[in-house]
Amino acid sequence: MPEVTVADNPERSRYEVTVDGAVAGFAAYVRHPDHLNFTHTEIGSEYGGQGLGGKLVAGALADVRGKGGRIVATCPFVRSYLEKHPEHRDLLKN
Repeated sequence: MPEVTVADNPERSRYEVTVDGAVAGFAAYVRHPDHLNFTHTEIGSEYGGQGLGGKLVAGALADVRGKGGRIVATCPFVRSYLEKHPEHRDLLKN
């Protein structure tokens, strides 16, 4: 079973999902004083169909929650994830 991790890479303004240490995708954001705006999510074609996009967004939202943050979701993938997982909607900035 491959090791899948999600971590913030603030130098590149994105959360990255890695598979056995290799970056498989990312969720880019723009940092604002009171929230993160998720703008784009991308999974490498060689990693498609493995559910990594969902794992990536779930991990990113868990990290934001742990830091007491809020988000705006202009990325269609993140918006779709939030529609399917209403337990995270409280993170949305009003």
